[in-house]
Amino acid sequence: MSSEAEGAEGEIRSAIERGDIDAAATKALRVYGPELYGFLCALAKDEADASDAFSFFSENLWRSLRSFEWRCSVRAWSYRLARNALIDVKRGKRRDAVPLSAISEVAERVRTETATFLRTETKSELQRLRSTLPEDDQQLLVLRVDRNLSWQELARVFA
Repeated sequence: MSSEAEGAEGEIRSAIERGDIDAAATKALRVYGPELYGFLCALAKDEADASDAFSFFSENLWRSLRSFEWRCSVRAWSYRLARNALIDVKRGKRRDAVPLSAISEVAERVRTETATFLRTETKSELQRLRSTLPEDDQQLLVLRVDRNLSWQELARVFA
């Protein structure tokens, strides 16, 4: 984990210990949101599904931080939440996301800025190649190679 991510983990933990879940969720979304949205876009193959999953993920992150047990990093936990949100979207479990005023602006900014970055020809070709792999292999490839998650973190994500 980079020193920036370690510093973010410390700030998130401090905010949670103070009971400031909004600040913790906002920090997590600012630091990890772009890579998580990119992960969802790579796997969803449909920008609308990725966007829905990111909304559900953001809501679930905010709700889960109060009871987060620190058995893994917030980053690894976020990947698990994002993966589960995408599974729900693909299964047709759509619901109206509850607006979370403190973090909804950050989530929308992450989604918009990241979507613009992801629209390149090279990224499209890479996505096409990855799409030939089974879905679990695609996720493993993105998380291990692109996101550099440890094997232990991957076990948490796929648990």
